[in-house]
Amino acid sequence: MQRWICEACGFIYDPADGDPDGGIPPGTAWEDIPDGWFCPVCGARKKDFVAYEE
Repeated sequence: MQRWICEACGFIYDPADGDPDGGIPPGTAWEDIPDGWFCPVCGARKKDFVAYEE
């Protein structure tokens, strides 16, 4: 699954882990995260994330 990185702080959203503290259960695809979700580290908006390429 594609991972996504916050351009503001470098947090990587991994669908396998989700963001349980933010109400996103493990296994949630990026497309299924509500637009109102924000980075759990710095508070950046979902639109501030880009596809992560290793």
